[in-house]
Amino acid sequence: MKKVVGVYRNQQMHWVGDGFPVKNLFSYDRLGQTISPFLLLDYAAPYHFDPTTAQHGVGSHPHRGFETVTIAYKGEVTHKDSHGGGGTIKTGDVQWMTAGSGLVHEEFHSSEFAEQGGLFEMVQLWVNLPASDKMTAPKYQAIEAIQIPVIKFDDEAGYLRVIAGEYAEQQGPANTFSPINVWDVVLKAGHQAHFHVPIDHTSLIVLLEGELLLNGTQQVLDHSVVIFGKDGEAHVQVEAVQNAKFLVLTGKPLNEPIQGYGPFVMNSKDEIIQAFDDFNNGKFGEIAVEVE
Repeated sequence: MKKVVGVYRNQQMHWVGDGFPVKNLFSYDRLGQTISPFLLLDYAAPYHFDPTTAQHGVGSHPHRGFETVTIAYKGEVTHKDSHGGGGTIKTGDVQWMTAGSGLVHEEFHSSEFAEQGGLFEMVQLWVNLPASDKMTAPKYQAIEAIQIPVIKFDDEAGYLRVIAGEYAEQQGPANTFSPINVWDVVLKAGHQAHFHVPIDHTSLIVLLEGELLLNGTQQVLDHSVVIFGKDGEAHVQVEAVQNAKFLVLTGKPLNEPIQGYGPFVMNSKDEIIQAFDDFNNGKFGEIAVEVE
């Protein structure tokens, strides 16, 4: 069995803009190379928004040097960026944005969701880019739920969605710059699942809801990230003590310096300074204004 080397839980919520009440479950500023190539994960646990005509979300802001992955469990988000990317993700959809050399973007609740109100639940994951790809051209992948392969477990125990990478010979739709797997899993109480992960990958389980027992010994509660050792083992046993919803994230470590500040993640302080200069000089472009 793959050894558990750390379990971190966070139940403290903070707001990102006025539309995303999130709990930060891991971040590179605390865990560094331990989680490479992953950088950060915020979980917007189910939160009820009343109907409104106001615009809730995060206004125009820049990014450079990494990718943002937004998984929609409940609610809708509309994205727009300075590179021409955009669209609305709905329940079950995924938005995979490559900031690369730099862009400006905004994310708001869709007008339809805002007007109806209801439960809002999302995950945003930051994935680092290799040094050789940090200045790649920005791009936007809108992945609809219907495009994501679903593998059902035996005995109606739950299912796994392959967002990126491969599982049971099913390939996820997301294009990535380094080898990673993003598996979205639901497992019913009293059932087990067994995962084989690449030996040379960083391996994480992010438990959003419920309770798990890992490898028959390690209890894990909701809003936790579990970090596994790079110990030559490839097998993880997961048992749901309560109905559980979690992500399995694996990725080949980049083994490169990580230098981040706010919305930029590069390899050196000089590159961070350059990112600020380029942004302030308008090199990230502007979000097109729709003319009605």
